[in-house]
Parts: sequence; C-alpha cells; structure tokens
Amino acid sequence: MVVFFIFFFTLFSCQFHPSTAQTWVKSGYWYAGSDFPISDINSALFTHLICGFANVNSSTFELSISSNFHNNFSIFKTIVKSKNPSIISLFSIWNGQPQTYRSILGEKANDSVLSSMITQSWRRRSFIDSSIKTARLYGFEGIDFFWVWLNSTDLSNLGVLLDEWRAAIASEPRNHSVSQLILTMAVRYSPSREIVTYPIESMKRNLDWAHIVAFDYHMPSRENFTGNHAALYSNSNKSGNISTDFGITQWFSQGFPAAKLVLGLPYHGYAWSLVNPSDISVGAPASGPAVTLDGSMGYRLIRSFIQNYGYGAQPVYNSTYVVNYFVVGSTWINFDGVETIKAKISYAKEKRLLGYNVFQVTNDDNWALSLAAQDREDKESNDHGILLKVLLPIASIIGLFASITYCYKSRVFKQRANVLSNARRSDPEKDSSAILEFGSNAPNLPTFSLSTIQAATNNFSSENKLGEGGFGPVYKGKLRGGQEIAVKRLSATSTQGHEEFKNEVSLTARLQHVNLVRLVGFCTEQEEKLLIYEYMPNGSLNLYLFDPIRRYSLDWTKRVRIIEGITQGLLYLQEYSNVTIIHRDIKASNILLDDEFNPKIADFGMARLFRKDVHEANTRRIVGTYGYIPPEYARKGIYSMKYDVYSFGVLLLQIISGKRNTFYYGTNNNLNLLEYAYESWKEDKGVEFFDESLNDSSSPCKLMTCIQVALLCVQENPDDRPTMLEVFSMLKNDINPIPIPKMPAFSKQKGEDADVQTGSSSHQEICSFNDSQISQLEPR
Repeated sequence: MVVFFIFFFTLFSCQFHPSTAQTWVKSGYWYAGSDFPISDINSALFTHLICGFANVNSSTFELSISSNFHNNFSIFKTIVKSKNPSIISLFSIWNGQPQTYRSILGEKANDSVLSSMITQSWRRRSFIDSSIKTARLYGFEGIDFFWVWLNSTDLSNLGVLLDEWRAAIASEPRNHSVSQLILTMAVRYSPSREIVTYPIESMKRNLDWAHIVAFDYHMPSRENFTGNHAALYSNSNKSGNISTDFGITQWFSQGFPAAKLVLGLPYHGYAWSLVNPSDISVGAPASGPAVTLDGSMGYRLIRSFIQNYGYGAQPVYNSTYVVNYFVVGSTWINFDGVETIKAKISYAKEKRLLGYNVFQVTNDDNWALSLAAQDREDKESNDHGILLKVLLPIASIIGLFASITYCYKSRVFKQRANVLSNARRSDPEKDSSAILEFGSNAPNLPTFSLSTIQAATNNFSSENKLGEGGFGPVYKGKLRGGQEIAVKRLSATSTQGHEEFKNEVSLTARLQHVNLVRLVGFCTEQEEKLLIYEYMPNGSLNLYLFDPIRRYSLDWTKRVRIIEGITQGLLYLQEYSNVTIIHRDIKASNILLDDEFNPKIADFGMARLFRKDVHEANTRRIVGTYGYIPPEYARKGIYSMKYDVYSFGVLLLQIISGKRNTFYYGTNNNLNLLEYAYESWKEDKGVEFFDESLNDSSSPCKLMTCIQVALLCVQENPDDRPTMLEVFSMLKNDINPIPIPKMPAFSKQKGEDADVQTGSSSHQEICSFNDSQISQLEPR
C-alpha cells in the first residue's frame, strides 16, 4: 500500500508539474491621443503596456512623435510603474493612421511609408536606429511593430528587416543594468496572404512574441451584412473559415511556436443597422453602421447602451462562435463580453499560448473585462499549484494513514460521515448568519444561502442573465418550490455599493404595494451581496417605449394602466406609507412589467426616507440619472417629494411620445424633450409629439391631458409643481380646469444653463455616441 501511494504521488507530480516558468503575458495598448489619463490605467492588471503610436518620416524614415503626444510618451513609463513596479513598457510604431485605417477597411494602401522603407538597406537602417534611440529616449523597455496589412512584397522583405533589427538591438552599447529591448509585432489572424506567408523562421528567431490581431474580421463599414468581428470559432455555412481558431491553427501548421504567440482581445465591437429588424441572424442584410459613424463601439459605450434599456435588456452569449450579441430594434451589435473574454483566456491556456494582448485598455468598463481575464488566468495558472500543494500531500497522508489503520477506523469514519451528511441536509435554503447585519432593518425578510441561489440561477450562468444595471447583473432563477425569481448581484465593478444594498434591503422589505416590486429575500454569504426579487416576465418599460417593434405591444389602454400604476405607487410612497419615501431614480428602466403589463416601481438603492413632518433635505452627493433629476437637485443638492414629481413628469412625456430624453427634436433638432413637448402643446401640435401608434378616442384619459399634466410636473420651481395626489386627480379629470404650465426647467429660451441637464444627460448617452463619432482619429 505504501509503495502504491509513493508511486501515485510521483506520477501526479510529474503529470502536473509546470513545464516552463515563462511569464504569462498580459499586455495592452494605450493610445497617446486618448482622453483617458495614463494615471487611470490599472496597470496592476497587466505585465506589459504598449504606448502608441510613433510615426515614420516619409523622407528620412526616422521615427517621429507627434508634438501632442510628446508629454504622454515622456511620462508613460513612470506613471504605469507607480502602480505596478514590475510592469514592462513598450512603444508601438504603425503605418500611419490614414493608411492603417484604409487598409483595415480593405482598401488599397500599398504606397505606405513602411512599404517604401522596407525595400532598401539604408532606409531600414535609418528606421531601426531611430526606433532604438526613441525607446531609450523615452525610457521604454521594448518596441512593438504594428503593421498588419502587408502586401506580398512587404512580406517578402519583412524577414530581412527583422534580422537586421534584432542584430542592432543585440549589438546596442549599454551598461549591465539596462536590459536588452523587447521586440514584438502585431500580425494578421492567419499567416498566409494571397500566395505569400509571413517569414516564419525569421520571426521565430527575432521576435519575443507576435500578437495576433484576432478581430475586425467583419465590419459594417465594408460589408452589407452582419458578421462576427472576433469569433473564436466559425460556422463554415455562414462565415467561411474566418475565425481566430482557424488562424491560430494555420500559424501552428506553418511552424510558428505557441510559446511566441499572444492572443489579441478586442475591447470594442460593431453595430449594424438591420434591413429587416426581424432577421437578427449572423449574415442578415444590413444597411450600414449603427450608433456611430463607422459602427465601432468601445466596450464601455456598449455597456452604457445596453444598460440604458434597463431590466430585461441583456446581451446574448453564443458559445458556438464565442461572441456576445445585443439586438434592439434595427440595431445589431457584436462584441466580446465578460463570458467571451473568459472563454478566450481558457482557449489560450489550452493552446499553450504565451498570453493575451488587449486593444485598447481605454475601452474597458471599470476594468470588468481585464478583471475577467485575470480571474480566468489566475484560476488556470493556480490549478497545478493547488494540486501539488494541497491535494497531493493531503491525499498521500490520508492514504498512508488509511492503509495502516483501515480496519480499526473504518467504522468510526463511516459514523462521522453519516453525521456530516445529516448536518448538510438540515436546512440549505436559509442562512441564519446573514440576518445578523440586516435583521433589525428587514422585518420578516428571508435570507437565502449562496448554494440555494447558485442552484436557482444555474450558478449565475450567462443563459440566465436578464440584464445589467449600475448595481450589477440580474439573473433569472427558479427556487426548488418552482417560484421564479430575479437575482441582482453586486458587481465588483459596480458604481453602487454596501450603502445602496443595505438601503434597498431595509426599505423594500417594509414596503407592500401592488405597484412596488416585491423583495423576496437577500444573501450576504461569502462576501456576496444578492437581492432576490419576484420575477417580472415582461422586463422593464423602456424595452417597449423605445423599440420600434415592441412599442406596438403597448397600446393606449396598456399605457394608461401603466401611468395609473406608477401614479398609485408614488402616491403610496409619498402619502400612504408610515413614512415619506423619495425614490430619486424614477425612470423607464426602473418600471418593471408583470405578465399583464401592470407596472411595479423597482430599485430603491438611492431612495431616502423622511418623517411626515420633514419636507426636504440637502446632499452634496448627487445621485440619480441625468435627464430625470430636477434643477434644484442638480444645482444645489436639494431633494423633496417634488423630486419624484419631476421625474414622473419626464417619464410621462416618454410614455405618451415613445421618445428618449437624451435626443434633440423639433424642426432644427435643437429642442430637448421637455422643450419640444412644451412647444408642441403651446402651439396645439401635440399630434406631432405623441407616439403615432396611440389612439385615445375611446379612453377617458386623453393624450392632451397627459402632456399638460407632465409639463406641470417639470416646471423649474418645485413649488409650482403639483403633488402626486393632484397629479392623480388631474389625470382622472377630477380637477378642471387644469392649470397652465410654465416653460419647463432647463429651457434654453429662459436663458438657463441647459448644459446642467441636457449636457449632463448627454454624458450618459449622447455624449458617449458623439465621443465615438468625434474620435474617429483615435484607432479602435
């Protein structure tokens, strides 16, 4: 028996001992022309960071740094090392921005400076010497060559350039404390182009690694059909062999070693405009880019775009291609999300690649993708160590002990196992320890064990994901008794935190009303923060209001029911509960719809509670959603019941119009939603403002009444706004005549600073879109 375990231990050690001690590369690009400060880069998540880009002079073939980039190049190394002293910094050389962009789009760019440089010896020498000099001048520890779309002549000459470059780096005079420069290169997903391939042998000799540009396979600016721009795997019936796995297999078949390949991870995606919104398949006809000028969207913008649709809006993860999709109306977006990044890291580990390279780090959203990459990488990397350091010694000790005392102890072990098994079966649904923190503030609110929620949500699988908001992702689940639930899970990158979680638990548990979403329970086990709600099968209101197809599901009868339900919910909060509650985040995405489209107000993380004799309060911490917050709060931090009245007025205008509050309207597209509503009402042109699908002829609740009441709610002075009780009466035609509204808040005609509202609102959506449009000079 002892001999067996010695053999077992030796075999296991050999099987799982790491084959190499080579560093796993976690690299990323940062563009020096970006508005994203170097100091905001979380360099602790990377082993290498690449500062781009240097240009090549068309006459001397020496490198030049734009005067606008000079300062960023100078301070890059110092700043990124302040957070991660071991990080290695490189700078990147490219083909020149216009040429590179044209080549990415598939246009001819063969007359580039680099193509001229590579053909003659003196030009190559000037280029190489200048690159080494530039690296040393700015303190970089390596050089990256970003030249992806080489033609056949370029590929023929590339091997000579790399041989000369490596020789120059090796022969560079330097003292012993200065390391030899690293040399890397960006390469196409496949080594073959037409009938010529990359010079594999020269690359193996001279490059520290080659990072595969494993993205931009399909783009809306060059194709009239949807496509996966960074698919790990392909479906030959739809997208041919254009996939990362196909390309990497080709690199292997050409003899390029996995230990010198780094996988490119795109932190951007693309949006297509569908010809037929009902055809959302890969390869569906498209009329061109959507959202931005060329359809490109950084991950941060994509997250913001999706979150704007609120509860029920969720991207779909496709494990066949290993991609994420988000489709709404005629907009079709393809990108890499957290699930995709994790899958690609596992793939890179499985293929024994050297690491991964991000393009670009500035497109991440609170470092969600980089954290996902690191989590997966850490898990994969630690497997061997865990087996050796934990499982093997324990297995060996237990095995040896068992072999000596088996007969004597077997009955005791069996009895103990039975005791433990019975203990585990006692009550897995409830976790009494979790109630200690919130018990006094959460009357009769059950706590759930983490294992129960994991079982209900299939371990928080992407298939169960309903959407994501500021708090974090929301998952659909089913408890053992069959009850369907929605689980909000606090994200590590959430903009909300412990206070919002505690606030929502303590407040929501006390509120009982048919038009308020019901909190079923919570879980704080193992540092998790989970809120468990009743499941709303129809998602959030904004999924319907702003969707060109779904909006037809909400006829005027349903919308009147929704308006009345929201009004009743707010009346309860302000008038009929034991205390006055200010929600502070009433908006379309926080109105959930049950199976009969009855509305329920959700998300009380930012709510505040007043005694009945207190009417307003002040805060320095401005929270809420721009576009829905009143002027007195935006400017002075003052909030009262009239805060929610204002938000309700904005929401009511959206319900009757189907229009967003972050766009501009009117003949000259210069009016915000409130201004446009006021002008339409004042000029008796409400029909131009209302959703054209609505017909109020058979309803006692009229559209013109709604717009007038909404305009009363969004007046500048909170004292001019009605109470929710008055709003309810006016909508029921119990108050006649209805007062005449003054010009709404944030109206430019009044000389007010409209930027406080519309400008800040655009920070949430429009500005994000414009940023992408303006930043066309910045590479994706």
